[in-house]
Amino acid sequence: MGWIFLLCGVMAEATSHVALKATNGFTNLLPSAIVILGHLVAFLFLGQAMKNLPVGIVHASWAGLAIVVVTAMSNLIYKEHLDAKVWLGMAIIAVGIAIINLSGASHSH
Repeated sequence: MGWIFLLCGVMAEATSHVALKATNGFTNLLPSAIVILGHLVAFLFLGQAMKNLPVGIVHASWAGLAIVVVTAMSNLIYKEHLDAKVWLGMAIIAVGIAIINLSGASHSH
């Protein structure tokens, strides 16, 4: 269940970060509300994930996955051009997350 909470937290944070661009310095109400609510929801989910998973695993996975998801979402929503080097970096992050999670470290407290 911890992994589900973690993924929900990543999605909430990524949505929040992508909406941040549309706030126009927090002058647009709807995107601003999405940013604030998204961060709140993300931390609620991350807190739940940490009940079952170690802090280091949650944080490393959250940070790495958020980078990849925010980059992909901004590419789709804002049509931001990403070259092959950026996607290679994303693949390296994904491999790093996989190595951390497959390291054999205990995932319980």
